[in-house]
Amino acid sequence: MKRVLAVVAFASFVSSMFIRMADPLVPQIAADFAVEPRTAALVGTAFALPWALMQPILGPIGDLIGKTRVILTCMFVLLVGAVVGTLATNFPTLIVSRLIAGAAAGGVFPVSMAVHGDLVPIESRQVSMGRLLMASMSGTLVGGALAGLLADFIPWRGIFAIYGACVAVAFLGCAFALRRVALAPPRRVHVAAIVAQYRQVWSNPRSVICYGAVFTEGIAMIGLFPFVAVLLVSIGEERASIAGLVLSAFPLGGVVYSIMVGQLVSRFSTPTLMVGGGLLAALGLLVEATVPPWPVQLLVFLVIGVGFYTLHACILVYMTELAPEARGTAVAGHALSYFSGQALGPVIYGLGFAAIGASATIVLAALAIALVGLVTPWLLERRGAPPVRR
Repeated sequence: MKRVLAVVAFASFVSSMFIRMADPLVPQIAADFAVEPRTAALVGTAFALPWALMQPILGPIGDLIGKTRVILTCMFVLLVGAVVGTLATNFPTLIVSRLIAGAAAGGVFPVSMAVHGDLVPIESRQVSMGRLLMASMSGTLVGGALAGLLADFIPWRGIFAIYGACVAVAFLGCAFALRRVALAPPRRVHVAAIVAQYRQVWSNPRSVICYGAVFTEGIAMIGLFPFVAVLLVSIGEERASIAGLVLSAFPLGGVVYSIMVGQLVSRFSTPTLMVGGGLLAALGLLVEATVPPWPVQLLVFLVIGVGFYTLHACILVYMTELAPEARGTAVAGHALSYFSGQALGPVIYGLGFAAIGASATIVLAALAIALVGLVTPWLLERRGAPPVRR
């Protein structure tokens, strides 16, 4: 089991590298294909959009044909997308390659979470989920940072080739480690079967609680990110690199949580960690509402990241028990709720900034994230979910 979980985590790490890898390469891509930088920036959207949209589809497909089959297929398609992108002779082809890669990568992490839910007992699942989150977050961090470093020395095609080689290694590792795992005969995939899977998930009254919580998280927390640079400019810090540095502290906070998760779950129940994580993230947002100097904001986003991922990982533990026979579908519903919140968040923040000002809007977001941490475990226990302890 440990080998399977390690390989699945590595696949999540590699697939997550592609999420931010193209961001530092936009100037090179724009110059190579003679397009405007704002047009070249579409390589990010071309990956992110199918990445989000395919998760609600690939989750139930994993339940029907087998989760390991979905992971292997997605890794192979991701490899194809990387190869096509490396060899692209025009910008539309590059965009198509990113669409392919994004759709494939969208199936790796959520199905990997479902695999962990299948293989890891619930009393140990929070540690396992924390490590999987660390793998995914580390991939996102490394993907953008490494591409930025390499871009000063090699062309963007070389970077695409290097990342493609990483996918090839991950695919071969998955093919070897998962070759005898969960090879039950696949069921027929059709719309009615997928609808039945979602009906099974939503029949659990705790589904609306878990999905509502992560939807609110996406709005209150992730919705702030596009405005961080604006807040920094308002205090005279106009360097984009500083905005990127401040934002990178958030996933780094998730990595810190992942390192501490073993000790945390051995001392505290999951509801207690949810309350603590929500309050810690809320405290960080309250400090951010004062718009302090950027070194303080860097520390603040690190603290927010620790609190947020503590809360979020706890919700994931409950989410994996919504429908044990349809975990892939349950995870897909989580992804849809979470990313819908992320999409709506910037709109709400923008309206708030215009109507009541930046500080007041961030304070309201802090209140929202605190309430998620305080109320969610109480609601789950009222609906019959026992506190998860080691």
